[in-house]
Amino acid sequence: MEEAKGPVKHLLLAKFKDNVSPEKIDELIKGYANLVNLIEPMKAFHWGKDVSIENLHQGFTHVFESTFDSKEAVAEYVAHPVHVEFANMFLGSLDKVLVIDYKPTSV
Repeated sequence: MEEAKGPVKHLLLAKFKDNVSPEKIDELIKGYANLVNLIEPMKAFHWGKDVSIENLHQGFTHVFESTFDSKEAVAEYVAHPVHVEFANMFLGSLDKVLVIDYKPTSV
């Protein structure tokens, strides 16, 4: 199969450290959501908490999805000073993290 055309989804799965309060988690989520207003290549942002009944989450509790027009736009976002500053703070609150970038494909 050839590579899909269209947007790139940037997924971050997270498990917050046990000592991070729910209020701090809310504050971090609001800060993450605000990046879409501060970093032009970031086109959309969604997040949610695990609700699966399968118990295959491997400890991950939250998912964050950002949308970009291209892989180059993701690279620009990752290197952006506002993202770097936020990521350093955000990652310090996490016990586990997994990041995957992909292009949605229909069969």
